[in-house]
Amino acid sequence: MVSKGNGQQIAEVNFQKFITWLSSKTDDDFRQIVNMRDGVLSRKEIAAECAFGGSAINQNPRIKAALLGKEAELRERGILPPLVTKGEPQSSSVQPKTVPVAGSPKSFDAERLRRLELENASLKTENQELKRQLDKFAVLREVLSTTGRLPR
Repeated sequence: MVSKGNGQQIAEVNFQKFITWLSSKTDDDFRQIVNMRDGVLSRKEIAAECAFGGSAINQNPRIKAALLGKEAELRERGILPPLVTKGEPQSSSVQPKTVPVAGSPKSFDAERLRRLELENASLKTENQELKRQLDKFAVLREVLSTTGRLPR
């Protein structure tokens, strides 16, 4: 997508990709990419799914902060296991806590609302990107219609 551009532009594009990816994931999706050894989400898998280099996660402060915040939220809700500090042996009997799915209509409504909000956030991000692209092509169309030539 973006092969040329300055570092800030690439960082912004990568951040938007990450936010879109983040908003599209469910709790079950997050459970599947947990690195059980460290109790964090797999950075390698995130980078692959977002289609950017693994270094973007550590070098882009906005991505790093958003990811750490999401991990803290998931840990509070019991989706992620407690953090394992270096040198602290992790017991093999420790299982990550899971949030029981209640059968009440209220919990189904809450889950549906959460998913719809995530989908809405994802669509808003996609809409912003498409509007930015449309503005770019509107300028090109105007130049082409007035001069008959495409700008370089």
